[in-house]
Amino acid sequence: MSKQVETGLDGAVRLSRRIGDGTIKRGDTILEVRDLGVKFWVNGEWFDAADHIDYDLKAGEVLAIVGESGSGKTQSSMSLIGLLPSNGRATGSAKLKGTELIGLSGTRLREVRGNEIAVIFQEPMTALNPVYTVGFQIAETLRTHFVMAPAQARARALELMRLVEIPDPEGSFDKFPHQLSGGQRQRIMIAQSLACDPKLLIADEPTTALDVTVQAEILKLMRELRERVDAAIILITHDMGVVADMADRIVVMKDGRVVEHGTSDEIFNRPQHPYTQSLLAAVPHLGSLTEGTRIDVRESLVADGTNPLPMAAGDPAVTPALFMEDVCIDYPKQGRRPVFRAAHNINLRVDPGEVVGLVGESGSGKTTIGRAAVALLPVAEGRLHVAGRDITHASNADLYPFRRDVGIVFQDPGSSLNPRLPVGESIGEPLYLHEKLRGAELSKRVEALLDSVELPRAMRNRYPHELSGGQRQRIGIARSLALEPKLLIADEPTSALDVSVQARVLQLFADLQERYGFACLFISHDLAVVEMLSSRIAVMKDGKLVEFGPTAEIVNSPQHPYTQRLLSAVPVPDPAEQKKRRELRDAIIEKEHLVS
Repeated sequence: MSKQVETGLDGAVRLSRRIGDGTIKRGDTILEVRDLGVKFWVNGEWFDAADHIDYDLKAGEVLAIVGESGSGKTQSSMSLIGLLPSNGRATGSAKLKGTELIGLSGTRLREVRGNEIAVIFQEPMTALNPVYTVGFQIAETLRTHFVMAPAQARARALELMRLVEIPDPEGSFDKFPHQLSGGQRQRIMIAQSLACDPKLLIADEPTTALDVTVQAEILKLMRELRERVDAAIILITHDMGVVADMADRIVVMKDGRVVEHGTSDEIFNRPQHPYTQSLLAAVPHLGSLTEGTRIDVRESLVADGTNPLPMAAGDPAVTPALFMEDVCIDYPKQGRRPVFRAAHNINLRVDPGEVVGLVGESGSGKTTIGRAAVALLPVAEGRLHVAGRDITHASNADLYPFRRDVGIVFQDPGSSLNPRLPVGESIGEPLYLHEKLRGAELSKRVEALLDSVELPRAMRNRYPHELSGGQRQRIGIARSLALEPKLLIADEPTSALDVSVQARVLQLFADLQERYGFACLFISHDLAVVEMLSSRIAVMKDGKLVEFGPTAEIVNSPQHPYTQRLLSAVPVPDPAEQKKRRELRDAIIEKEHLVS
């Protein structure tokens, strides 16, 4: 294959792509995988991570590879470009337009990476170099593979940044990764992957860390790019809504083997294998739980853009577990950065035994509200009561007994658990500090908490890195419930989990909430998950509550334009319905642009 650098009449740098004497056309077979296997040498023996994988991939086609963590979907794809760990070995055959990829090394492998096959990684913040500007990193990719002058590389990089719709490309060119939002970093990653006009894109969980509106934008971008560049795409994901939105064909993997392979229509509408059926059954489907529910629109509260949302009426005889009245929260001045108001005039009430969902985009102020509710952030204005205690201006001494009444489950249990402590000690620490439990009594309570989150008692002696993501999240829940709090803040507790693991953790969470009766503020950007658990939903945008009402009403009859747009961005595991939702979202956005 050869590529040439061309400069058009407009000065833009373009790459022409040819194989032999012919140009790649949509429908041409790009990749042929036969009997692909991946093994790892562990403790003196070979362990099969993937085995007997066969598929073909054509130009302009999206093949989704789905399955739980550990199913082999990522390792089988990384083996195509020699990105296995040092103890890994790939066998079988994978031919890219006749060129055998398995066993490639040295100069030829470096030519394939980026030039013919590119990867969009799951977390762009760790994949991009933090000490170089994003524009330099795109230009560096170009100059690595082509003989280009710096001015040519810059022009091509800016062209790619416009292609992926980076706002103000000239200004963003000289920004560092940390100065961009998560969605913008993912767009830079996509621009870099497209720099050399590759034949094959491997997208490894490209939207997992993004909220639903940014995810919808990235998926729309990838669909448009598929049409423009005719690249074949391998989409690795556990989000079946994303698969319904993007995939032409689907490979379902379990325990390193392909259990089912078919078109998107066949897999979603006529799944044959029991595992595929269970995988689809575990996916939360927005609207399925509240469909047909009678709605009284008078119950909804909607901000009009000028006035803050008023307090929802509650039973005056009941002391709320969480009560916020006109609460404002500021982040203090740092250096030249002025004071930033992250939450404006928040009126929110959560009653005992109630689960209220708090949803919105990244940066909307959701987590700020949750952190203030457990006194991790001070309140600048308004009143904050938790379980009958006024903690608006409480001192550290006042907060010590308060800590017994609240618990928090963090988004990433891996970083919230002490890596140096066995998980049993992490669970028992609150009991040790607050209830002064020691010895056998403490051990008994820890074992009871492990039982409550359905983990074996022997697991108490393991360290966090020895557990799976779902097991770590269960440990985080057990720790948060150790003191039987009256209010639990759950901050994105399932966003990083596989769909089947997520389903089990959510069912466990619902069972525990029913058993212990704690009130919960459930913070998430996944509205389908919030719908499963919450009796009411509060919607945040730019630090303000814009809508608050019963779950059925918010999901089926949203009043605020932002809530409508947020709901339209949620992908659902049904290709036909997802197409309608995509068209609805495009219509809403177009209407907003016309109004503005």
